[in-house]
Amino acid sequence: MSRTRNRPLARHALSPNHALAFGIGSGVAGVSILCTLVNPLTAALGIANIGLYAGVYTAMKRLTIANTWVGAVVGAIPPLMGWAAAAGSLDAGAWVLGGIMFAWQFPHFNSLAYTLRADYSKAGYRMMSVTHPRLNARVSLRYALLMFPLCAALPWLGITDWWFLVDSSAINGYLAFCAVKFWQRPEARHSRRLFFSSIAHLPILLILIMAHKLLNDRRKA
Repeated sequence: MSRTRNRPLARHALSPNHALAFGIGSGVAGVSILCTLVNPLTAALGIANIGLYAGVYTAMKRLTIANTWVGAVVGAIPPLMGWAAAAGSLDAGAWVLGGIMFAWQFPHFNSLAYTLRADYSKAGYRMMSVTHPRLNARVSLRYALLMFPLCAALPWLGITDWWFLVDSSAINGYLAFCAVKFWQRPEARHSRRLFFSSIAHLPILLILIMAHKLLNDRRKA
């Protein structure tokens, strides 16, 4: 694929055995550090994510479009790890943050996959953008809309103040608008607009969560 052909393994700057050894070494070291210096729950989530990505998601890409949902779970686990590291448990807020990351990945990845659908097809990957382009756009819209109730759950749980609902709805609204355009007419210009809006959307949303949590904590103090 043109997107990955300059990576060290693809251009043979690194042998498969060296890559495997580095991956195993990094995984063992990382999980060990998390277990000893953070807590076992965070380490367990880390090793589960390594197994899910390397052992399940990667193999599924050539078998079924369900790989996208598995990949989204992989992307949703890091917020759970962060919460577990800070709190030592997985409370409701952790699952909401994980849900936000899970949902965000569909408008982000599906729009990218549509642009790169020819490359995915040549590589033999079973992606929605290749096998079911209309479903690809529909799923993007579905999960873009899911961002609204997920964000609303944060003030309801007392994690942020209620003003967060206003701010988050504004940026979620633009993401949903781009997703609607992509759903109505799945074509390159709409997929690119959705992709780039998703890139801006996530950091802005996370900054808003932190800002409104700080304001909420100060109000409670």
